[in-house]
Amino acid sequence: MTTTGFDRELARGSAELLRTKRVELSALEIPAGRGWHPLREKVGEVLGEHPSGIGGVIAKLVTIQGILDELPPGPSTNRVAAFNSLYLKITRRVDHAIRTGVNEPDFLELLDVEFAKRYFDALNRWNDDDEETPDVWEVLFKRAGDTRMSRLTAAMLGVNAHINHDLALALIGTWNETGAPLDDGIHPDYLLVNEIFFEEIPPLRRGFSTKWQLELDEFVGPLDDWSQRVLVTVTRARAWDQARDLWLLRNDADDFEQARHSMDRAASLVAEWAIVGDRLITDAGDSWRKFRQLFAA
Repeated sequence: MTTTGFDRELARGSAELLRTKRVELSALEIPAGRGWHPLREKVGEVLGEHPSGIGGVIAKLVTIQGILDELPPGPSTNRVAAFNSLYLKITRRVDHAIRTGVNEPDFLELLDVEFAKRYFDALNRWNDDDEETPDVWEVLFKRAGDTRMSRLTAAMLGVNAHINHDLALALIGTWNETGAPLDDGIHPDYLLVNEIFFEEIPPLRRGFSTKWQLELDEFVGPLDDWSQRVLVTVTRARAWDQARDLWLLRNDADDFEQARHSMDRAASLVAEWAIVGDRLITDAGDSWRKFRQLFAA
């Protein structure tokens, strides 16, 4: 059956168009073997079971960080490790907030666990050479060893995947346990995570930036902080709305999966555009440095 108000064929057509546009931006092939070589077995052991609480999420993220830091292309240069380190910092902040006072601590902890499950599942699917790995995570994972891409952009690709794809699904998983919210009582706790993002992203951005990116950051002043604050606010608000829309499709598996697929394809196109932007900024920075060196000689 098809859910009233949802056009499955239109969604399918949109998903195919989005994929076509993404391939036009980058036709980069998936590396042979796909998984987290040469530590696939170790990754599989870590991801064998889902955590039951936020403490378990943090423990897994710590272990995964250690593994990612060992992977090619060298110590602490794997690009997925850049996102994982940010995610670990934010999760620790959420854990502190849960223990020090929020309106609905059980909701926020369950949401955090459901959120982490999506990331762990994506890592595990990639490790198992599973073609069902979400496209938006594939964009980052297949560039794990690409040192031409800045660590800053790699971290932002992970944030894009986690918010623009995983978050709505995590809300659905949470509401499956608690029921969908009938009012805005839990929304302040959801928005609390925005504040954590706002505080953690600026120092991360500066810590992960190349020398040229730092010069650009200094030039624009607080504009980058403001723009990223707006971006987090808009994308997390959009995820909440997407979850409400998906909730209406929860009893039709085909419609739900097609809607999720379209969401995945849209987020993966955003990711490819971010990589294009990273390349342009990096190339511009290299050209500017050569120009200055020429006149300094």
